[in-house]
Amino acid sequence: MSQRRKKNSSDGETKPRTSFVNKFFRSSKLRPTKAESRKKSNDLEAADFQPSDDAQKTENILDTAKPLTSEMELGSRMEKNEQFLQKLGRKAVNKCLDLNNCGLTTADVREVVALLPLLPDLEKLDISWNDLIGGTLHSVTQQMHLVSKLKILRLGSCRLTTDDVRALGEALEAIPELEELNLSWNSKVGGNLPLILQKFQEGSKIQTLELVDCDLTSEDGAFVGQLLPMMQNLEVLDLSINRNIGGSLNSIAQGLKSTSNLKVLKLHSCGLSQKSVRILDAAFRYLCELRKLDLSCNKELGGGFEDASAQLAMLEHLEVLDLHQCSLTVDDVMSLTQVIPLLSSLQELDLSANKKMGGSSENLLSRLRFLPALKSLLINNCALQSETFTALAEASAHLPALEVFDLSWNKCIGGNLKLLLETLKFSESLQVLRLSSCSLVTEDVAVLASLIQTGHLAKLQKLILSYNDSICDTGWAIFCQNMWFLKELTELDISLRPSTSRDCGQWFRHLLCAVTTLPKITEIGMKRWILPATQEEELERFHQDHRCGIHFDLGEFQEADFPRLN
Repeated sequence: MSQRRKKNSSDGETKPRTSFVNKFFRSSKLRPTKAESRKKSNDLEAADFQPSDDAQKTENILDTAKPLTSEMELGSRMEKNEQFLQKLGRKAVNKCLDLNNCGLTTADVREVVALLPLLPDLEKLDISWNDLIGGTLHSVTQQMHLVSKLKILRLGSCRLTTDDVRALGEALEAIPELEELNLSWNSKVGGNLPLILQKFQEGSKIQTLELVDCDLTSEDGAFVGQLLPMMQNLEVLDLSINRNIGGSLNSIAQGLKSTSNLKVLKLHSCGLSQKSVRILDAAFRYLCELRKLDLSCNKELGGGFEDASAQLAMLEHLEVLDLHQCSLTVDDVMSLTQVIPLLSSLQELDLSANKKMGGSSENLLSRLRFLPALKSLLINNCALQSETFTALAEASAHLPALEVFDLSWNKCIGGNLKLLLETLKFSESLQVLRLSSCSLVTEDVAVLASLIQTGHLAKLQKLILSYNDSICDTGWAIFCQNMWFLKELTELDISLRPSTSRDCGQWFRHLLCAVTTLPKITEIGMKRWILPATQEEELERFHQDHRCGIHFDLGEFQEADFPRLN
């Protein structure tokens, strides 16, 4: 048998193994035999690719991308490229080359350049989060004409230099099919944006443009405004964390009037002011398809909604509205009370960290009942008072689709959780409930345990009860004894405040017993709970007996991380 196999191999009758890279070829080509490939690969590896200076580095990189002259060279190049991708634990599949967060080096960039001639049908290239490739992008962009079908290009957090930015601008003309461009977290983009985007023509196919934290200047913002009318296919625009563009919002808003297909607009932390709301409000009437609006973390925005939110109500398809940490005033809340309940498609609403709405949002929270599609409601750290919490609790009974509910850091909930739980027991969709630092007392967790025992909250996946130090051991015991009813639970957090610590009571044994019946749980937060030696032994026996993959996070000094065995 072995002689026959050897003879077939020597006669060249063995069919060559097809490389995954062949999927990207316009015409099928066979690889050479392994012996030929190995010899050629060794010859290539023996070559000196170490750069002596920047000019030599560029020359070496570009040499790697020279046209292939023979099938033998093609096969050798393909095998070497496969080895490169295997080293990174990645594959080029479905017209996609994803090298995101691979720790690419200058030498690796040479390999990427060598790959491009083999991928003429490539549609997605992602080399984001590779900090060491800054200064070498020009070697990649000079080969862009070889992947002219590229639709998605992601270069986030690559420490691009000014030369990289300039080279990218020249290369974009070679990829007219481009639909998504992500340059986020590259500070050198700021002040140089026209160098990149100046060749965009009217009728551009760009659908997604992400420029998060690019240190954009006011002039860059004005340029974006001038560019937007040329990008009529634009669906996603993210300019977040560019604090200097607030001054050019007039230009941006004027450009937005020409992007009627826009679905996502993110202006998180962009230095927006009160008058910014009025400026944007004038553009909203043209954004009939908008699905997501993020104006969060613009602390000077407070007071801007008082007289300028009428057009916001016209966004009938809006599904996500994020206004957290916007310093909303009492008058803002009154104005939004007339607007938010009209957004009948709304699925996610974030009003967190607006403390002035605590005593003035009773009407707004009560009218949330008119949003039956709402899936996520975040009202943490809003200084809610008894009346506003009661209104919210009553409204929650009319939110059948609610999946995520965050009320953390609202102290008035302590001793009053029963009001909320009486309405949540009708919820069949709730998956995440966050009640961190709500001044909960023993009675609150006892009511929660009773609700769980009756089969309610059965779909709960994450339950956050941390920083509620007033709950006594009896309360935790009652809760842990009923925890086993939560079969979908994956995460539980009962950590103590950073300033305190306590010994675990006998309830810890009930917790371990309950965990054995929860098939999906992977994380239990117990920071600053101190396990006596006897309970540490119990935990170790638990690990030995059950072999379950659960991480008990006991904080800095005690931690147990058990691998799950299949």
